Amino acid sequence: MKAWTIEQSGSIDNLNWSDVQDPKAEKGQLVVKVISTALNPVDYKIMESGNSNWTYPHISGVDLAGEVIEVGEGVTQFRVGDRVACHTDLNKNGGFAEKAAVDAVSFDQAASILCAGMTAYQAVVQKLNYSQKETILIHAGAGGVGGFAIQLAKELGLKVFTTASSHNHDWVKSLGADVAIDYKTEDVTKRILEETNNEGVDLIFNTVGPDEATEDLKRLTFSGQLAYIAGGPDMGTVKPFTLAPSIHEVALGAAHSSGSQRAKENLALMAKDLMDRVAEGKLDAMVNKVLSRDELPDGLNEVKGNHVKGKIIVRIQSE
Repeated sequence: MKAWTIEQSGSIDNLNWSDVQDPKAEKGQLVVKVISTALNPVDYKIMESGNSNWTYPHISGVDLAGEVIEVGEGVTQFRVGDRVACHTDLNKNGGFAEKAAVDAVSFDQAASILCAGMTAYQAVVQKLNYSQKETILIHAGAGGVGGFAIQLAKELGLKVFTTASSHNHDWVKSLGADVAIDYKTEDVTKRILEETNNEGVDLIFNTVGPDEATEDLKRLTFSGQLAYIAGGPDMGTVKPFTLAPSIHEVALGAAHSSGSQRAKENLALMAKDLMDRVAEGKLDAMVNKVLSRDELPDGLNEVKGNHVKGKIIVRIQSE
């Protein structure tokens, strides 16, 4: 088969569309004909940093959707011809290929909602306690994770604040954001306190990094909650028994290496719930652009440059 491979880590420029051996379905696995793959920041980040568990040439790509073409021993819930979507293990070969072997835990929209959608779902629905809460700040609302988080938070009845460049304000409001703050020109902390009568927000979902997460502590109300995916806050800036915040680390891909079968099954649970919501018209999959497989490196560079609104999909091959 053909796949986008890298011979060494370090750069997106190391990608080559090359011949590799077809995968085989080992016990408990499926082989999937890859139709679509979604591009995520984690794809280029780990491609640049490398992974000690990889052997080369390596195939990246954490999300894929396609059709089952081979079923391994012990797999009873899938059959050849089934249409599936998979969030893959970053330690193994992924979805930037014509075929992929994936663990059996159970096209464009399906691929779009996996990594970004499940990250948002785990933070907003599973980690943060939204019972009797009123407000949430979601960073980078124009991106994939932020956009899904806005929609999920709005469905839960929360007032949604989000940060986004001014040219994306109409977009994030169309997803459900009540207040859009231009982080480039506005003081986010000052604006949040003004909007909440100096109370701060009940919940925050930080997708940016540890410095911003530390600043988020100033934006939380007493006993508020902060979930993060890109580095936690410096708790040394808060005196004990004053703010009393709850801090949640969200590490979606760690489910694969956790050794917990229940954690892997939870990935399937989240994916199914998200796909049901898309099918019912309750969730916009935010497919912004569909590229050909030859354009995959260009798409990754676009993701790396933070120029993406919603999600970029790559068609590896036709149905």
